[in-house]
Amino acid sequence: MTAVSTAERHDNPQLPGRVRTGRLPNGRVGLAILATAAVASSIGMFLDVSKETTGVLALVLLLSLIFLRMHIGFALLVSAMMGLWALRDFGVVTSTVSRLPFQTVAQWTLSVIPMFVFMGLLLWRSGVTEKLYDVARTWLGWMPGGLAVGTNLAGAGLASVSGSTVGTTHALARIGIPEMLRAGYDKRIAIGSVLAAGLPGQLIPPSITLVVFAGLAQVPVGEQLLAGVGPGIAVAALFSIALVLAAVILGRKTPKTVAAEVGTPDTMRDRWRALVSIWPVPVLVLVVVVGMFSGIFTATEAGAAAAMVALFVVLFSRRRDRPWGAVNEAAVGTIASTGSIFLMLLGATALSRMLPLTGLTTGFTDWTVGLGLSAWQFIALMTVVYLILGMFLDGLAIMLLTVPLLMPTLAYLDISLLWFGVFVVFAAEIAVITPPVGILSYIVHGVAQDPEVNLGNKISLRDVFTSVAWVIPVALLFIVLLVMFPEIATYIPSQMGG
Repeated sequence: MTAVSTAERHDNPQLPGRVRTGRLPNGRVGLAILATAAVASSIGMFLDVSKETTGVLALVLLLSLIFLRMHIGFALLVSAMMGLWALRDFGVVTSTVSRLPFQTVAQWTLSVIPMFVFMGLLLWRSGVTEKLYDVARTWLGWMPGGLAVGTNLAGAGLASVSGSTVGTTHALARIGIPEMLRAGYDKRIAIGSVLAAGLPGQLIPPSITLVVFAGLAQVPVGEQLLAGVGPGIAVAALFSIALVLAAVILGRKTPKTVAAEVGTPDTMRDRWRALVSIWPVPVLVLVVVVGMFSGIFTATEAGAAAAMVALFVVLFSRRRDRPWGAVNEAAVGTIASTGSIFLMLLGATALSRMLPLTGLTTGFTDWTVGLGLSAWQFIALMTVVYLILGMFLDGLAIMLLTVPLLMPTLAYLDISLLWFGVFVVFAAEIAVITPPVGILSYIVHGVAQDPEVNLGNKISLRDVFTSVAWVIPVALLFIVLLVMFPEIATYIPSQMGG
């Protein structure tokens, strides 16, 4: 999985490939600097240095390997094993390597991951996900900013079933931007709606990212998934309101460039027919959410039921077009993706065992105590940290890198792990659109250079960053609301059936 191409990830949105690192130096000088840092940190750990210095050098090695485009799972594992070797001896390394893989992934709760991945890839192959945008456009195209709102809601649906913000953003950029430009939308509204579209999707079940966090933090998977329901809906609603307001405000100034009154020729019959065509998506969300909330299903059973429904969907929808070929492709993608995710979990678990030996985790907690930070001040600090990390790493990498380090501090500040899971997933998603090296910003800019997408309009990187400038404040407003009203995330899990 270390060599998954961009095209393959777009075709199979569940595939987590190499971590994108934005516009870091890719020339010989940059590679030489990174390679030198990796070698120097590896050697430095075995010199007569303090255990804290060993921990810092292990993190330097980790970041160097990530920026050298090594798979995040291997990078985590290599840096953790080197740290253990330097702190203890090689026997500890061999013992850990022999036992840790089974201890990490042989958990019943993690069996939900291949189920959700399989479900998402089946739906992608069935073509249902492609219809989500058409439904949103058909129902909402009449209102001010309707196409932009439709893009936002379609993104929530796509991201929730595909598990990939990158795949969702790429797909919506190709479909949504030309549609909105053709309707007369200002390019800033079109781009901004696409960038915001994937943000709520990683919170709405089924969410692979929340499952991975649950595995890291050792919290119940079902409760963690349900914790994302309220926030996911709230984020989608908040961005929809912001898009309507932006369309109305810009429409008053330049009505010909915003399409504030664009209509749709679709009849109610057309709308209902389009809505019926995506019935698997709401059904699957209901199976997962209602099944877990009522206690009928465990998280794994809900995932298995959803995968079975998705299997029937793809067999029926592609009954005349190699249905079992589509199932086979989804199965192969599931194996590859699950292996990659488990490798990342293995690396993160190894790092979480190495870091306490260095004293960095307790040192970070002591530093927080010394500053006298309250819980909300700590969250504000971490929001800034995640925005900075997002300039270089993708969301999953940020989470795997930071959560093991933060666990003792979260316990000291009495921060709910269910709540923090929602926060860290959303904050990491914001980070990857943040200039100057936001990953998604460059993806959208790259897609927008296609003449079939921009329709002859020049879309510069400055235009993309201008669009991000209004997306981020709305996202930060949601974090403020999440801090002020933590029940947004914790209420539904607290009502979960037995």
